[in-house]
Amino acid sequence: MNSHRIMLQDLPYGMRDDLRCISLTRWGGVSLPPYNDLNVGLNVGDDREAVEENLQIVSRILDARKMVSIQQVHGSRLAVIDSPVHQTGLGGVDGLLTDMRGISLLIQHADCQAVVLYDPENRAIANIHCGWKGSVSNILIKAVRKMVRVYSSHPENLWASISPSLGPCCAEFKDWKNLLPRTLHGFQTAPAHFDFWAITLWQLRSAGLPSEQIETSRICTACSKDYFSYRREGVTGRNATAIMLI
Repeated sequence: MNSHRIMLQDLPYGMRDDLRCISLTRWGGVSLPPYNDLNVGLNVGDDREAVEENLQIVSRILDARKMVSIQQVHGSRLAVIDSPVHQTGLGGVDGLLTDMRGISLLIQHADCQAVVLYDPENRAIANIHCGWKGSVSNILIKAVRKMVRVYSSHPENLWASISPSLGPCCAEFKDWKNLLPRTLHGFQTAPAHFDFWAITLWQLRSAGLPSEQIETSRICTACSKDYFSYRREGVTGRNATAIMLI
């Protein structure tokens, strides 16, 4: 099972035992091509039983008591998980927050970012689905503000990590003048290409997070065949990024 482990190596000593956080490659599951192997997307055309088995694989890796996922819509709604009875597949939501132990928050993505947030002081976490529409709607800033309201988090104490996702090498938006607000135009790196890793860093810093507490995988899903990529493949599966308090 190949994985890119996030938000572990730079945490202060003693905190890493409180958290499990992982971004998995596409390998190690049971789905058949073009969804091979570890597809966690239920609505992309894959066999449902295979996807459910893949979700169980992810849950076992984390040793989760409960795993909560969402039916992502590229919006900016956030859901607070405050009970173990929450159903999986919450509709119309693109971010999850909790302070409950043993509850894994799962984001599925194929070029979009999964951005995880961790408050070691107040023992709270979030997992946010952030594509270009999420960047435009400032979902990350909204998530930080919600952690402040719900958990009394201090932004300067938060840690963040950005999953493998579409890099500036491949993030081409031919209609960018109409799709992206002027505030993002300065992140253009080449004709019609934009650096959304830098945009996320800027938005998290704007929300109050220190730069040294933000990790970026810098793995482009469109370039690396170890990850599902909608940009590269069209019909494909979804990668899994999950975070859980223990």
